[in-house]
Amino acid sequence: MKPDCLNISILASAAASGLARSLTNARLIKWGYTHISDDVFLVASELIANAVMATPRQEIKYQISRDGDEILLAVWDSSTSVPVPRPAPPVELTLETLDLAPERWDDNGGWGIPIIATLAVSSGYTLDPNGGKWVWARLKP
Repeated sequence: MKPDCLNISILASAAASGLARSLTNARLIKWGYTHISDDVFLVASELIANAVMATPRQEIKYQISRDGDEILLAVWDSSTSVPVPRPAPPVELTLETLDLAPERWDDNGGWGIPIIATLAVSSGYTLDPNGGKWVWARLKP
């Protein structure tokens, strides 16, 4: 029996997350898991955004599959740099505490790993013996 999963290679670009979300949506509909699509889309987008930052304009791989009673999302990139969670901010993040000055706009990001850890049953990374790494998260429907 062939495993019921989506496994694609895509270019690490700004369009990668949108493509993965579209393909993921079809898979979630097929599985009857649309009730958690927002969480799955957010986790997939964060995993892919990190891979794009680590290896821009290179090949990345995206996989979504059912593993028992969980959904497994995984993204491979060729970098061996492991994900490092950003330390918690000294103040609660609100619209008032964000520094939205154009020269510091990108400094407000970097919360992908804590977001993934909050939404997932488990998450982590695995170095690939053939090079690069897989960063993954498991969600319960």
